Amino acid sequence: MKYFSLNHNSVPTDFPTAVRSGLAPDRGLYFPESIPAIPSGVIDTLDQQDPLELCFLAIAPFVGGSIPDETLRKIIAETLDFAFPITPITNNIGSLELFHGPTLAFKDVGARFMARCLGYFNSQKKEKLTVLVATSGDTGGAVADGFLGVDGIDVVILYPKGKVSTIQEKQLTTLGQNVVALEVDGVFDDCQDMVKTAFLDQQIKDVRPLTSANSINIARWLPQMFYYILAVRSLIAQQKKIVFSVPSGNFGNLCAGMMAQQMGFPIHHFVASNNRNKAVVNYLDSGVYEPKPTIQTLSNAMDVGAPSNFIRIQKIMNNDLIKLRKLLTGFSYTDDETKKAIKELFDDHNYMADPHGAVGYLGLKDYLAQEQDDQYGVFLETAHPVKFLDVVEDTLKTTVPVPERIAALMEKEKQSVPIQNYEELKAYLLSSGT
Repeated sequence: MKYFSLNHNSVPTDFPTAVRSGLAPDRGLYFPESIPAIPSGVIDTLDQQDPLELCFLAIAPFVGGSIPDETLRKIIAETLDFAFPITPITNNIGSLELFHGPTLAFKDVGARFMARCLGYFNSQKKEKLTVLVATSGDTGGAVADGFLGVDGIDVVILYPKGKVSTIQEKQLTTLGQNVVALEVDGVFDDCQDMVKTAFLDQQIKDVRPLTSANSINIARWLPQMFYYILAVRSLIAQQKKIVFSVPSGNFGNLCAGMMAQQMGFPIHHFVASNNRNKAVVNYLDSGVYEPKPTIQTLSNAMDVGAPSNFIRIQKIMNNDLIKLRKLLTGFSYTDDETKKAIKELFDDHNYMADPHGAVGYLGLKDYLAQEQDDQYGVFLETAHPVKFLDVVEDTLKTTVPVPERIAALMEKEKQSVPIQNYEELKAYLLSSGT
């Protein structure tokens, strides 16, 4: 499998090179040259398939033989060594809980898969590598945990000052070892722009080779297919059309679900559930794609004004807006609406959701209200409510149970490096890379 740049001005490359470089030399996102189909016999017997083998069948063509099958199966097993339950909310709505991993967020899947792939590549080719990543919340913690102690890899995380939750900040600023957090005086888009600029800065690359662990990296993006596949496998016996509502920020998660659907997994429709950062929702309504400055909200991991992965979604749909509208519906919600949804889920269904899951629930409800009864909707609960303790407790007037590992984390001391602009990031990378 080869990967080409969506800016179409770079030479196609293989999986290891694309993973190690993150972005293509022309600053474009990598995209696979083809989307393979899962054999129809496998699709017809989904609920009889071994779940790990199903995920292997899905990801192996994209890895292209660059990792031995036995090693790849081991990587998948280690990536998926926690539960992905679907909790019923109503007779036609369920919550796919993606927060049972080590950092209590869905991004554990992509971060763990990518860390293990890079660990294998580094064992074959001894070369120091720096993972440079921007986070709007959960990515930082998942990447920090996934890469902690990985031989030959340093991790540098950029996060917007005052715009992530206390627990999210602790998860990325307290680990030490090979992980450093840079506290940026700005918003997530500023962090993301700095990361993209650094990838193209030859002075930096001469000192320390860089890769990214944001969903722009194919090894972070593609394995997110796994939990869609596992969810479809568990729901297929219901014989209903399956709809996923995805709380969407940088759109890597939803895009991975679309890849699974394109490979043949029976997903009927997607809902892009957004907060007030709604460039894609506006595009679906108007046909005009116009990124906007980031707006800060309670669902901070979705505070992305210019979602990087939307270009991949356009590629999947061959830039056909009519085709995209048939597969994707978009909604956006305010913080007040988000709080009301948190309260509704708790009061009416005895379910405690974080702000992102609440937005996903709202989008799913609005979509299903327009459709027929033969559909089962799943909203993605992407983070444990404890990661948004202030919002959830203030809204519900109750106490959120704190997992033991989080309680221990809160006792640790934050360590971060403040920066204000790209020049300061560059100076840090050059000085610490020598």
